[in-house]
Amino acid sequence: MASSSCGRKDPIVIASLVPFLLILLVSSSAAASASAKKKVPFRAGDERDAYRRIMARMARMEKDCNKTIQSPDGDIIHCVPSHRQPAFDHPKLRGQKPEEEPVERPRFVNGGAGAGQEEEDQEGVLFRQAWSDGGERCPEGTVPVRRTTARDVLRASSPRRFGMKPRASNVRRDSTSSGHEHAVGYVTGDQFYGAKASLNVWSAKVASAAEFSLSQIWVISGSFGNDLNTIEAGWQVSPELNGDSNPRFFTYWTTDAYQETGCYNLHCSGFVQTNNRIAIGAAISPTSVYNGRQFDISLLIWKDPHRGNWWLQLGSGPLVGYWPSFLFTHLGGHANMVQFGGEVVNTRPSGSHTPTQMGSGHFPREGSNRAAYFRNVQVVDGDNSLVPAAALRLVADHPGCYDIRGGYNRAWGNYFYYGGPGRNVHCP
Repeated sequence: MASSSCGRKDPIVIASLVPFLLILLVSSSAAASASAKKKVPFRAGDERDAYRRIMARMARMEKDCNKTIQSPDGDIIHCVPSHRQPAFDHPKLRGQKPEEEPVERPRFVNGGAGAGQEEEDQEGVLFRQAWSDGGERCPEGTVPVRRTTARDVLRASSPRRFGMKPRASNVRRDSTSSGHEHAVGYVTGDQFYGAKASLNVWSAKVASAAEFSLSQIWVISGSFGNDLNTIEAGWQVSPELNGDSNPRFFTYWTTDAYQETGCYNLHCSGFVQTNNRIAIGAAISPTSVYNGRQFDISLLIWKDPHRGNWWLQLGSGPLVGYWPSFLFTHLGGHANMVQFGGEVVNTRPSGSHTPTQMGSGHFPREGSNRAAYFRNVQVVDGDNSLVPAAALRLVADHPGCYDIRGGYNRAWGNYFYYGGPGRNVHCP
């Protein structure tokens, strides 16, 4: 691992820009003749402008940073002054600085199941990432921003949608026709102000670059139409987004059902990071081992009752940052659904089901040390208290491909195992 001052030019950016613009020029000529027949607007100019905006933003991050860290896994981390991170490109945040951390945080009540996990959570609140394994960290007053290269953008289906989930990605449990398949536990029908759970991390195998496998918490409000608001955090394996098959820590948000708003991590002006020791979008290490040691992370998303922002916290420890309340419509008040679990994209090559794994790639019936799990599944109520996720419903879109089974005990509170291998004799 190496660290240095900032300002070094990225050869990948320079080398990739020329072929990218040539591709656009060629496609522009072809589209011009096609548009005369089909009479549809050609969008190459929009794609080119989007590409330039992304690379200009990354160039500014590099210019503004005061330290660059080369990670052993290939990531480059820029330590950027916190008020210069991408969130502050938003018109409502320009010229401001991150807010102070809230003093009042969600509290356990009645010593319920899971309350004893608070001490355990403290032990691993800063999960390991390769860029900081050697003791490196960003200075106080800065946040780590993972470098975006031209190669990253060129892997995306469209520069305009780089850093965004596919439009078909929704949170309906009957969403199988979209190619997005779920095995989830969810609660609904009440007012929720946050959610917490611990989930183990796996190096899930993803069959193609166009697919992903993730495990996360969703905080949801609005209908399942175009006004859906979500806040999301967890781990994901996404070769298209990240360029490799490592499970990576991520955040996400949208206010219009993934149409035009929101993004992963810090790819747009939205999430405000406050932590200088966790890089959003960086790989998580170590990961769980089948029939061996399990490694999990504990995540808490909650709404500050005083300022209204939605904060992301690691276990019972440090805060990662927040989603400003003004980003949202329905989530400006509260959530009406909270969801926990796994999701994969199935592109169905040649009509068969994808072998992309969810969780560990093993069915929940295999249980402890073999299947992926969520434990101590809780929600935040109107009194800013953490309470068990009562009446947790479990649903799997295709149980033969990815299944889910739950239970309750004193140590784990409400929990469930979930996941599966995808294509198999019961999921052709």
